[in-house]
Amino acid sequence: MKKLWIPFKKVWKFVVLLFLIMLTFSYAMFQGGFVSWFLFYSFLPFALYCICLSFYSLNELEITRHIPQSDYNAGEALKITVNVKRKSLFPIFYLFIEDQIDDTLTHKKEKAKTLVLPGFRKNFSYEYVIDELPRGEHIFHGFFVKTGDILGLVEKEKVQTNESKIIVYPAYTDLLYRPFETHFDQGMTASRERVQRDTTLAIGVRDYQPGDRFSWINWKASAKRNEIMTKEFEQRQSHDVFVAMDCAPGQHFEAVVSFTASLLRAVLKKGAQIGLLTISRERATFPIRGGENQLHQLFYHLAKIEAKCLSSFEKVLETEGMFVQQTVSFLLVSAHLTKPLIEKAGFLGQRKGKITLFLIKGEKESPTEDERSLIALANARNVRVVMVHEGQFGHAFSEVNLR
Repeated sequence: MKKLWIPFKKVWKFVVLLFLIMLTFSYAMFQGGFVSWFLFYSFLPFALYCICLSFYSLNELEITRHIPQSDYNAGEALKITVNVKRKSLFPIFYLFIEDQIDDTLTHKKEKAKTLVLPGFRKNFSYEYVIDELPRGEHIFHGFFVKTGDILGLVEKEKVQTNESKIIVYPAYTDLLYRPFETHFDQGMTASRERVQRDTTLAIGVRDYQPGDRFSWINWKASAKRNEIMTKEFEQRQSHDVFVAMDCAPGQHFEAVVSFTASLLRAVLKKGAQIGLLTISRERATFPIRGGENQLHQLFYHLAKIEAKCLSSFEKVLETEGMFVQQTVSFLLVSAHLTKPLIEKAGFLGQRKGKITLFLIKGEKESPTEDERSLIALANARNVRVVMVHEGQFGHAFSEVNLR
């Protein structure tokens, strides 16, 4: 009904404009004198501009949006430049331009609205800044443009489609990842780090290579062969890790995502391999792999993840058979600590070794009495609970933070 009224509204305003012109002209003709004619000639320019504006088309406007890059991290600022080009020199009193952004940026929409005064300019531009980008995939659909005359008798509106998309990855903190436990038979690939050799288990000798330590030289073998020989040590296998993230709704969900991203990045940066399990609206499992491509896939998934899991975290773990099939270190990330979760983690620990649960808390939030008793229960069930506070993710693997 509203769309049907728009053409009639335009015609009605045009009729009113003509009526006002005739009214002022009739008043000047019948009344005469300086005042009446001054009123008519003063109103005439505005009336003529309104008539010309009614025939002016906003289709000549070419509006483009320039975004410096397509990838951002949560909390960063985004500066957008809007360029406007038009073909004619028709004077425009004002232009109201609104960049139609996605609902994920609803609280930022006021910054996307701008009022400019083009005048006779054919090309002009302006900028606006969105502070503290939230995590997610954000779409800029197009522009809503509106103009009119000073008296408000004629108004023009137009929606121009111009879609742009950015992805905002979760914020992360640089962590120094250290495995809680050492396993020599864990994983499938040899570590690239020389420090991963166990210097207490010599399995043979080999020729000296540049970079070998002085303490590795086998003097007896060197004397027999008359060449410098070094000990060959057993090499540890890479520390394979699998992370399960709780996607239950809660006030600390963004912190859970941010810590998970920091953890994934730290493990991959260490040269290990990692996998991820999340169940939000859909179940998503990423197999254990390494490299930059794995990190990019995991971060892209975490950028779009939502707190939409309807099942409890322990139910998610209970329905996943992969926990029984793989020999890896399991790390759980959640903002909720419950007795069923500890019991389920303890059951998995009986088969796969000690399970580590990272409990995410607010920056200055202390554990409740129930949580303290649950942590004691977790220790009895061979479940390691590490309490991590927002803003202090870097201490997640410190000895002080272990409980």
